[in-house]
Amino acid sequence: MDPGDLNLRHMRAFCEVARCGGISAAAANVHLSQPAITQAVAKLERSLQVTLFARSSTGMTTTEAGALLLRRGERALDLIKMGAQLCQNASEARRAKAFSNLDQHITNSQLRALLAVSECGNFSLAARSVGTSQPSLHRLARDLEQLSGVPLFTKVAQGVELTPPAVNLARHARLAFAEFQQAFEELDATRGVDSARIMVGALPLLRSSILPGAINALARVRPDVQVGVIDGPYDDLLHGLRHGALDLIVGALRIPAPIGDVVQETLFHDRLAVVGRNGHPLSGRGAVSVRDLADYPWVIPRRGPPTREHFDALFREAGLAPPKGLVESSSLILIRGLLLGSDRLTLVSAHQIQHEERMGTLQRLPLDLDHTARPIGTTLRRGWHPTATQRLFLDLLRNAVQENLPPT
Repeated sequence: MDPGDLNLRHMRAFCEVARCGGISAAAANVHLSQPAITQAVAKLERSLQVTLFARSSTGMTTTEAGALLLRRGERALDLIKMGAQLCQNASEARRAKAFSNLDQHITNSQLRALLAVSECGNFSLAARSVGTSQPSLHRLARDLEQLSGVPLFTKVAQGVELTPPAVNLARHARLAFAEFQQAFEELDATRGVDSARIMVGALPLLRSSILPGAINALARVRPDVQVGVIDGPYDDLLHGLRHGALDLIVGALRIPAPIGDVVQETLFHDRLAVVGRNGHPLSGRGAVSVRDLADYPWVIPRRGPPTREHFDALFREAGLAPPKGLVESSSLILIRGLLLGSDRLTLVSAHQIQHEERMGTLQRLPLDLDHTARPIGTTLRRGWHPTATQRLFLDLLRNAVQENLPPT
């Protein structure tokens, strides 16, 4: 089941029945008739293909599957409630007819419309992305705007953008959908179906050996798990993590953490190395100086990543101008090609060139860079509760670190 197909009214009814232990008490709390709640729970069970309640003359108790769904469902509904409150509190232009309990009135379709506009920046493209007509999607978006009493959309030269209050709601909606996705994967597991998906944001450092090792280890024990790996700049990956598009980021950590809603785990500490081709003119020396390095061309990342900051500091602290004719790139494939075909140098983690060192194509130059030690590990959303498969992957990632640490 896709989170986008979930009926939020059915989910709210299920959670209330689970909390109250029966349909009668739940009906009084949510102001729905008993037949309506009975029907909502039955439809939810059919769509999820699980039994959510054990029914008896004394009431209704959640099954194992029901307990799993309740835990995730309550978290997801709380996220929607928080997003709705932040949305309304962030605006000074709230209309008098706005609903104070906005989260109780929002539908899944309205949230899907909001997210589609957020991603596409255009009502027509958004409608196409969710498989509906432009008038239908526009109506859903405007209905949500009317319910909230807050302006959610603003016209720009390129199309439509979300207002800051709408951004709050959209972010929490994405996180709620991610929570529902985890719930569905856990429910499938109770039926013996492995539908788990793991989305990893990968920074350059761990892509070459540690991350492949963890993914291969996971595939050996959970061959049906889908793993998605997204490469990109740190800021883009952080945005994806905080908005539920990624489950974790692996790579160099930022100290301190860039924002309070993420947590970091250090897996090991890494040092940078100056690297050139095997047989580089500087490779035969017992030691090299920064002044020696200044005589050669370089390929380095563009400004922003910590590696570039260390490169700039290397020459600045030696009182030297940086080498001229720099090539700026973070592509290991391009860097490798440039190094192999010239006397060019780069500053890179030893982890990233393990294969080339074993093959005898690249080598580290004898320069002490102990001061460049930096923590490498995982970045997660604060309060994130991984599924069993996600926990297994994190454990395998830790194991892969120990198996792939290069010699210092």
